[in-house]
Amino acid sequence: MSVTLPPTPRGRLLRRGLSASLSLALAVAGTAAAVVLSTAPDAQAAAVPAPSPLDVQGRGASVPFKEQEAEYAATNGTLIGPNRLYGTLPSEASGRQAVTLDAVGEYVEFTLTAPANAMTFRYSLPDNAAGTGRDADIDLRVNGNSLKSVPVTSKYGWYYGGYPFNNNPGDTNPHHFYDETRTMFGSTLPAGTKVRLQVSSTAASPTFTIDLADFEQVAAPIGKPSGALDVVTDFGADPTGAADSTAKIQAAVDAGRTQGKEVYIPQGTFQVRDHIIVDKVTLRGAGPWYSVLTGRDPSNRSKAVGVYGKYANAGGSSNVTLKDFAIIGDIRERVDNDQVNAIGGAMSDSVVDNVWMQHTKCGAWMDGPMNNFTIKNSRILDQTADGVNFHMGVTNSTVTNTFVRNTGDDGLAMWAEAVPNVNNKFTFNTVILPILANNIVTYGGRDITISDNVMSDTITNGGGLHIANRYPGVNSGQGTAVSGVTTAARNTLIRAGNNDYNWRFGVGAIWFSGLNEPINATINITDSEVLDSSYAAIHLIEGATNGLRFNNIRIDGAGTYALQIQAPGTASFTNVTATHIAQSNPIHNCVGSGFQITQGAGNSGWYANPPACTGTWPDPVWTNGGVPGGPTTPPTTPPTTPPTTPPTTPPADTGNLAQGRPVTESGHADVYGAGNAVDGNANTYWESTNNAFPQSITVDLGAAKAVKRVVLKLPPAAAWATRTQTLSVLGSTTGPYNTLKASANYTFNPSSGNTATISLDGTEVRYLRLTFTANTGWPAAQLSELEAYTS
Repeated sequence: MSVTLPPTPRGRLLRRGLSASLSLALAVAGTAAAVVLSTAPDAQAAAVPAPSPLDVQGRGASVPFKEQEAEYAATNGTLIGPNRLYGTLPSEASGRQAVTLDAVGEYVEFTLTAPANAMTFRYSLPDNAAGTGRDADIDLRVNGNSLKSVPVTSKYGWYYGGYPFNNNPGDTNPHHFYDETRTMFGSTLPAGTKVRLQVSSTAASPTFTIDLADFEQVAAPIGKPSGALDVVTDFGADPTGAADSTAKIQAAVDAGRTQGKEVYIPQGTFQVRDHIIVDKVTLRGAGPWYSVLTGRDPSNRSKAVGVYGKYANAGGSSNVTLKDFAIIGDIRERVDNDQVNAIGGAMSDSVVDNVWMQHTKCGAWMDGPMNNFTIKNSRILDQTADGVNFHMGVTNSTVTNTFVRNTGDDGLAMWAEAVPNVNNKFTFNTVILPILANNIVTYGGRDITISDNVMSDTITNGGGLHIANRYPGVNSGQGTAVSGVTTAARNTLIRAGNNDYNWRFGVGAIWFSGLNEPINATINITDSEVLDSSYAAIHLIEGATNGLRFNNIRIDGAGTYALQIQAPGTASFTNVTATHIAQSNPIHNCVGSGFQITQGAGNSGWYANPPACTGTWPDPVWTNGGVPGGPTTPPTTPPTTPPTTPPTTPPADTGNLAQGRPVTESGHADVYGAGNAVDGNANTYWESTNNAFPQSITVDLGAAKAVKRVVLKLPPAAAWATRTQTLSVLGSTTGPYNTLKASANYTFNPSSGNTATISLDGTEVRYLRLTFTANTGWPAAQLSELEAYTS
């Protein structure tokens, strides 16, 4: 979710709070949906079979292409994956596997299963040292003969650091590795044709990683409707893209509105450097493969191509149709305040139909109030933030039959900030590989429907399906909280949920949060499949969720638990079955009777009494479509003879012992979880529950360590005024906590780095705890880094 950041007295950065075998043909009780592996040619790379999100019958978007995964194609390249570990190249690949080509002559070769005259392929090139990306070419060969050289680039990928990220390769947290490009063959190739992507040179890029290819038969261009205004012949827009056509297309749109005529974009690529404002007009093209709007202002980078309704505070727009063209931008970074989305503003009683949106910040960020808006039959690819966000008072609106892949944030989102979202629907969509956050989410909202969708391959800091009272402006006082009846029916989730790099534990495939206030509504989760979840299948956290009703749910494969309960609530379960759960006890619940379960008939595999409550989070066991952990290759050479005499003195611990270690807390505000205090990034921070001293944070060092020095930090930004926090330091090995340093005042001053150092006597502790009782700068404990050293 892209967020505009107002200044705050805390100087805070709004960062995401987040973050066995598997049947290959699965039928859900009460539904006809099934997941079946596509037949694939033999590959030299021994890929692991994994269910495809495009093979779910009767759910998700009806797409015009046939998809083939590189790992199942003929290749002399190197298989990478399966691996879901955040920050690794295969973790962001479809099915968590891909093929890397790193030498001249290496290739991936697909065999067409249906006639096609065009292809889109998803790939990754390495970044360059400056972080601006590299350009290269890869050969496209047909039945062994060279057809063309296809340009590829990494300039739209590779982000670093903390939210909202940067393009500095020297920073931490590299991610968003992949991009997509499309090309037409010039003729229709019959089924059985062999289409090869082959490396001809490694001079511009040392490697080319191929994830997948989508082959389609693109229809002929759509002609100009009778009586329509033509942006080229009538208004002089340049179809070659050499000249800026913004003003001329805007003039055509304005004339179409006043004359009551459609406006036609013929074949061509049009340079557009600012918003085209539409109201009471139809803007249509020759088809998204033929009519392309692109561009960005060369001097003011906050201005770029986009088709926008008038903003709501200017009256909004209505009766708009956008149809049969592409908006392919040039956005290479994420700046949340920039309005550089493909579609935006407010549009009531309006339709977006068959529009291709790529390389913009968001596909469509719609700011209400607005009513009766529909996106359908569209493709949203390679965004730096959300695919779609219905923000602030969007009502009776829909996204349907739309394909979303490789967004930089939530795939499809509704955010009822300060103004209610009511009666909106996300139906029959396929949402794959959101690089951050959730496939589909509603933050607040009344009478919301999320049904008949397919969600797969969540990467980090989110789940597949999320229903939450989270983010600013979501509360019952303004009527924006989750309320009424939320319906989530006939959805399929595949490899959904993942590790949250702030929280340091897994987020479930389907998860609920009452962070701002408890959820008190009817939430019907029915007739759905939850397959091969990366962590838990179902997850509650951050405040109570009441009114959950699970009916006809099949859970097959979960990396940790069937249910991960970290918050109270009430839920009923009927005909909910779970198999292939990694943990022997399928429920983790440390809130005890605070979570009330009512069982109906037909349940199996997910319930245990007592549940597990370990205080630690297990490593996930990823089934990867039937092979636990994926394939492994044993070493071919045995290790050398081990030393017969162990060293007399073990090596000393060096560096920060706390960084990256498991951490717990007494509570936190908003998205400022305890994981921020051990992530090695001083610009992110933990903030405890407000107005509720004492508050504590505890880090598990993994083993007893002789801690002699603790360094505490707050963000170095000057916006953080000087403050004094009162705290004590405690420690434990396995038993009760002992005081290592009595309560004292520690001053954090930005002029001296906002750092406080506490010396200790070296008592060995495994668990290191800070307990805060006061803060002169804010009514909560605040800490950006907790560092522990043995010297």
